[in-house]
Amino acid sequence: MRFAVSKILNLLAVTIAISATGNSVFAQDVLAVRLGALLGQEREAIAEIPSSQLSALANPPAPDSRNIETVPVVERFDEATLAALPEADGGEQWHCLAEALYFEARGESVEGLFAVGEVILNRVDSADYPTTVCGVVNQGTGGRYRCQFTYTCDGLAETISEPAAWEKVGKVARLLIDGTPRVLTAGATHYHTRAVNPSWAKRFPKTAMIGSHIFYRQPTRTAMN
Repeated sequence: MRFAVSKILNLLAVTIAISATGNSVFAQDVLAVRLGALLGQEREAIAEIPSSQLSALANPPAPDSRNIETVPVVERFDEATLAALPEADGGEQWHCLAEALYFEARGESVEGLFAVGEVILNRVDSADYPTTVCGVVNQGTGGRYRCQFTYTCDGLAETISEPAAWEKVGKVARLLIDGTPRVLTAGATHYHTRAVNPSWAKRFPKTAMIGSHIFYRQPTRTAMN
């Protein structure tokens, strides 16, 4: 192919040189004849290649079959696509996540729901927090307002009174637990509403602002801390 391109460039140079003499019609004729001959040679060369090799060149294996790392395709969910999904259910961990989304963020957009869910799962993955969703959600519960998620220790019963909202958060919880990529909050482990300003917010890097919440990532601890 490089050889063919080189020949074409040489032909163009010859054509330009002939055109410079004022005989442009002749130059075009020379170019047409020589290009035809050159392309004919290329076709003959391609005809010698076995069809199996041509097929392999035209249809290379998928990147994952060649151990080539690729960026995952991230599906973004909105109200319509979420509504089209079947009603979700699950075990204890799913229920804990759905409940947290219901009481912490049911008034948020779909993106806002996913963002809050990301924080909970990011904590599950962190060595600084419990290793299960239920452990993270209920961390510190026992004393009034001495918990990580206020609804678990505000003294009020966790009553699900909005079936439509519960169905929506259940779908989000199911998708997150099943491995939907967390791409909204850049690893956030904390959030608060815009109405408050906790002291830790001055020390933690801010990662996102979605709906009524601001998200932060807890700084990594080192031996010097």
